[in-house]
Amino acid sequence: MATDGWKNGNKTPLLYTTIFLILFFVCLNTQFNFFTFSSQKPNSISPSPAPPPLPSTDHEVEKRLGRARAAILEAGRLRSYKMSWRLTGDRTSFTPRGPVYRNPYAFHQSHKEMEKIFKVWAYKEGELPIFHGGPMNNIYSIEGQIMDEIESRKCKFLARNPNEALVFFLPVSVVSIRHYLYRRPTDYDRTIIQDVVTDYIGVLSNKYPYWNRSSGADHFFVSCHDWAPDVSATNPKLYENFIRVLCNANSSEGFQPERDVSLPEINIPYDHLGPPLAGQPPENRSILAFFAGGNHGDVRKYLFDFWEGNDEDIKVLHYLPKTLNYSDLMSRAKFCLCPSGYEVASPRIVESISAGCVPVIVSDHYVLPFSDVLDWSKFSVEIPVAKIPEIKKILEGIGMDEYLKLQKMVMKVQRHFIIHRPSRPYDLIDMVLHSVWLRRLNVKLS
Repeated sequence: MATDGWKNGNKTPLLYTTIFLILFFVCLNTQFNFFTFSSQKPNSISPSPAPPPLPSTDHEVEKRLGRARAAILEAGRLRSYKMSWRLTGDRTSFTPRGPVYRNPYAFHQSHKEMEKIFKVWAYKEGELPIFHGGPMNNIYSIEGQIMDEIESRKCKFLARNPNEALVFFLPVSVVSIRHYLYRRPTDYDRTIIQDVVTDYIGVLSNKYPYWNRSSGADHFFVSCHDWAPDVSATNPKLYENFIRVLCNANSSEGFQPERDVSLPEINIPYDHLGPPLAGQPPENRSILAFFAGGNHGDVRKYLFDFWEGNDEDIKVLHYLPKTLNYSDLMSRAKFCLCPSGYEVASPRIVESISAGCVPVIVSDHYVLPFSDVLDWSKFSVEIPVAKIPEIKKILEGIGMDEYLKLQKMVMKVQRHFIIHRPSRPYDLIDMVLHSVWLRRLNVKLS
């Protein structure tokens, strides 16, 4: 059982040491302004009350899921839309159509079924700043935004109690642990992060039946920090079925697309929720390809060594001079290069889509977000790292007609990479939760 795996895991420090550190750093939270937290507090951060009995049973839940699976398969097979008179307002304003979707009929039906029965329970155990809060701006901000959305009273998928939930959310922030529990920025030991999450699961699995009945298969957490995949390194058996929603979706480092969820990385500024939707029409895009950013990681080093300052058509710049504007250059480029940095993900993918620029994925082993439903070949170009010297040849080999199709599809998928608060159907947060929903559909509890 999962509980046994937790008990047998190697834990340093012990649970009580971890709790002491958390309480200690709660006091320090008032001394720093590193994070911008939502003004809306979670419903409660006190221990969860004992779940009230409900007439529904696990068997009835599985029957509802079975009907949802059957409806999705039928819609995909018959290639037809089943519109529902019960869905009104914004929920009927968009229907996925066209080749950018792997199967728009199945996707549409899946989303309908999700809106009918999908419920998320966020555990209430744990205290700020380690739990129930995360960064709301800058590079790791999607972690805090999703956590805040799930725990918001405005979240349409929020379960009233754990007995009606289909999935269970662990509101732990890897970014917060890294910031508050590490004494030195140069400390790269993952042990503290691993212990906090493992101890938290231990508390929940001893107090409630939900983790043990599924071995964690209907539980998930969200993290955009580079270290998040290492959480499960010390005790793989415990995390064998656990759904990890990760920006660092590297298939060569244990990311499993059939179980894990690829989370889009997005750099959220302080004045709005994401990159502005901007860009020139295709005929005004005079730059063949553009990239500007830090030279870190092997992929970018290779890119800079070959292309920086060597070709006017392939604009690869380290950092922009003050006379140039990043958003303007991206909006005037046909293709925007999105190379991996230290890790596989890059916020430039979302930035490219927002700018109407066809993203060029320069990365090996990166599992692209929402690949269950989106066909990335219809709105992006993937170039293996080994072919970086051939970037210009590859992009010039894309004819105008093909480019216009790609660019048109980029504009079409923009809605799936926009953040709204509260979330709206088919936006970025909604798509992430739909990815979790799909993985829950793959699980049948005995």
